[in-house]
Amino acid sequence: TAFKDSAVDNARRTLTAVVCILAVLLIGIAALCHMYQIGATDPDSPSYQSVLSQLTAAVAGRGVFYYVTIGSVIAVVCLSANTSFAGFPRLCRLLALDNFLPYSFAARGRRLVYSQGIVVLALMSGGLLVAFGGVTDRLIPLFAVGAFGAFTLSQAGMVMHWRKQMKTQGSHRKGHLSMAVNAVGAVSTLVVLIIVLATKFLDGAWILLLLVPLMVALFVAVKRHYSYVAQQTASNRPVNLDNLCPPVVVVVMRQWSTISEKALRFAFEVSAEVIAVHINSGDDGGENLKRNWACYVDAPIKAAGKPPAKLITVDSPYRRFFTPLFDTLKQIQTDNPDRMIAVIVPELVGSRWWDYYLHNQRTTALKTGLLMHGGQRISVINVPWYLPR
Repeated sequence: TAFKDSAVDNARRTLTAVVCILAVLLIGIAALCHMYQIGATDPDSPSYQSVLSQLTAAVAGRGVFYYVTIGSVIAVVCLSANTSFAGFPRLCRLLALDNFLPYSFAARGRRLVYSQGIVVLALMSGGLLVAFGGVTDRLIPLFAVGAFGAFTLSQAGMVMHWRKQMKTQGSHRKGHLSMAVNAVGAVSTLVVLIIVLATKFLDGAWILLLLVPLMVALFVAVKRHYSYVAQQTASNRPVNLDNLCPPVVVVVMRQWSTISEKALRFAFEVSAEVIAVHINSGDDGGENLKRNWACYVDAPIKAAGKPPAKLITVDSPYRRFFTPLFDTLKQIQTDNPDRMIAVIVPELVGSRWWDYYLHNQRTTALKTGLLMHGGQRISVINVPWYLPR
């Protein structure tokens, strides 16, 4: 997509030019290294220098040209990182579209890139650098195994492609020639892969032998999960509107406040049968709620001619909150076997980002617990109350 039409021809020309330039550079570097007797040095040595650093110093000295050259190399290396950050998120997207990774990897972020793949790549790259002490030479075995493994698979895949094409379209000379070229490439890269694995196994190549099966197992597990979800949620029947009944609405209350008032008002808009549940762990909230219930709840409801709301107070001497609440909800489900239970969770929403960390820990944990342990008959409704500035 980066090339103008005809894109394939332009991409081929560009790739050919890149290959030729790299070949000339590689041959030139090899020839100069042989002439100046330059070789690799130990990365752990205090006097470590890269081959390019030694070669530039030998040819041009340690003057301005040396620093311009090394700076250019650093700039090119930094720019080349863009290849991974452009390609890896797209690869993750393709895997996500085939259900081998979470769907979030296929979603574009605000900057129109696949943000989750970029974040994962950055974290994994940083982890590798930390694990290998920042010495990039130690990562070469990992790169070699990954690169030649990918080359082998792609070349072998092309061999299978030509075989299938000749089966369907008939045998022809071009197909045999292309298949032979790809077969030679597959065998060659496979031999190099085996050599690298054998010689660099203890230098880090063993990590990929452990990591690749784990990643494949992860992909298979994600695929199996999505297949199971699709099977369980598939439906080819019309919506069932028989025996509809308003749910029993349960409002979780800590104390009487404007937050509780808004939640209770919304509860009566949903159903006439409302139950307020308070877990009494020994603080003043329970006394506050009991003291205000008759005046601020029962009397207005009676004056409005609505069925009274029921207040359930559960004592929790060991200051537990979730277990007594979940036990109470189970009892309400048992008492109403044929009805849905709508649990309303009041929540204070701050006007500044740090307000979230000051107020919403228990609310977030409660919603998570209800979603994980509630069951099919429990629905969770979040009623926010917005704190003004």
